[in-house]
Amino acid sequence: MPKNLSSRHRIVVVLLPFAAGYFLSYIYRSINAVIAGPLATDMGLKPADLGVLTSMYFMAMVIVQIPVGTLLDRYGPRRVQACLFPVSAVGACLFAVSDDLLGLGLGRLLIGFGVATALMAGVKAAVLWFPPERLGFANGVIVFAGALGAVVATAPAEALVDAWGWRRVFLVLAALTMVIAIIIASVVPERPKAATHQSSTSAITLRAIYANAKFWRIAPMSATCIGTSWALQGLWAAPWLRDVDGFDQATVVRHLFVMAMALCLSAMVLGALADGLRRRGVATERLFGMTAALFMLAQLAVILRWPIPAYIAWGLIAMAGAATVLSYAILPGYFPKEASGRANAALNMLHLGTAFTVQTLVGFVIQAWPTINGRPPDVAYQTAFGVVLAAQTIAIMWFVVSSIGARWPRIRRRLPNVLNAYQPMATTCPYRHAHLAWLFEVRAARQQVTNWRTAAFASLAVCLTLTTLTVPSLVLVRSEAHAEGIGYLPQITAGYDSKANQVVALQTPAMTQSLTHHKHDPAPATELKVVITYDQMRLPPALLHNELDRAQR
Repeated sequence: MPKNLSSRHRIVVVLLPFAAGYFLSYIYRSINAVIAGPLATDMGLKPADLGVLTSMYFMAMVIVQIPVGTLLDRYGPRRVQACLFPVSAVGACLFAVSDDLLGLGLGRLLIGFGVATALMAGVKAAVLWFPPERLGFANGVIVFAGALGAVVATAPAEALVDAWGWRRVFLVLAALTMVIAIIIASVVPERPKAATHQSSTSAITLRAIYANAKFWRIAPMSATCIGTSWALQGLWAAPWLRDVDGFDQATVVRHLFVMAMALCLSAMVLGALADGLRRRGVATERLFGMTAALFMLAQLAVILRWPIPAYIAWGLIAMAGAATVLSYAILPGYFPKEASGRANAALNMLHLGTAFTVQTLVGFVIQAWPTINGRPPDVAYQTAFGVVLAAQTIAIMWFVVSSIGARWPRIRRRLPNVLNAYQPMATTCPYRHAHLAWLFEVRAARQQVTNWRTAAFASLAVCLTLTTLTVPSLVLVRSEAHAEGIGYLPQITAGYDSKANQVVALQTPAMTQSLTHHKHDPAPATELKVVITYDQMRLPPALLHNELDRAQR
């Protein structure tokens, strides 16, 4: 196929086939959030089992990322993608027919192994066939297609699971996987000849990539934010919405659908915004940092139960999953084109490794709490999510500090160079030298103000995260006599029974208990109603009696 393809032709024969492959891989990634309930019921899976099973997809991708990146640089994306996709088809078939956890895990592992190149092959093809100024758009198209896969993995997938069952749905996915593999092998052109003759044994090795200081400036923030977004949307968003927010299955699926649509929107918006800001001289790293900060703020709102709609908070969390549009547009500026496959694979391995760790860790943390009526308590989810948010806070602080450290030496070096350039004018304008020095001092002062503001924002994020992890359970006691209202939503309603001389706690989701309360007045004039809000009904008896005495007085 000729090298000088038109822009429209490149989109049709290069981008769209790889976008279709990433679309299917995202269905595999996200569908467990929909089938988690039926799967756990049919197979008797616990939260930890479900977390490990779902994360096997990411573990497989982590294992093969580096070898696959080398293969992409050596043989090109078309051959590698067409050869690996049939492995996913085999894994989907095995997942569909398995009757135990081992078979499900092996099937999930093969699925992840086969689609390990779904994103990287598309990004590599974009680097080979599109100019650098269009990489944001090309990456945005690919990520947008993946986000559409996340949309299909919500309400449409639930309808198919209800109609066919999850086993038959996976058999259909296996057939679609084979169809896309055939399309990629027959439609996508070989990489350009200029790229074909480049040395595959480039001096840029994997060790050199991981030793690059610029790479590690964005890698921790990219891995923790993007990987966490993938992990939450792929599994733990649905249990939170069901167990913590108390939504039914239909409402949970609607929230997942909104999250998928937000992912679609952000893929295109971030790509176009990155291209526009780059033309105006704004580095893509700054946009990436602002996106990560917004993502962390949304998680904080979810954990602390801020009074904002769940659609908004979880939509912002899902949008961070499309930030790969930014990170993969940043890396080509750090490494040559012939090493782009390995560089992207090195970063993607961190994304997938974080997603695997988060899905597994959250499951074990939640399972550490005893269940109440068959469901984990709210504090279990809040603690698990808070630990993940703390790691993201450390990563974004590292990004801020390393970015400041990278810019400051350049400012210090530029000052004497500019002053020396204007040195001949000193005889005609004696205070020109002082004027330029003053201008640079003003610039440095403004930069320092910006740095301190950024540090203050990072400190605020740390404080809020620590508050999330250490704030004790709240005990709210309010009394009502006659027409007075209760100002807080009750979790436990206790009414005073003057005949039985007891404070009787009514039926709660966890338990019914009766606590004897000795009163000073044998015949109170009015009935006393006490509302006690306490997490998981673990209030010490002595403290409960004190609060009741104070409320009665």
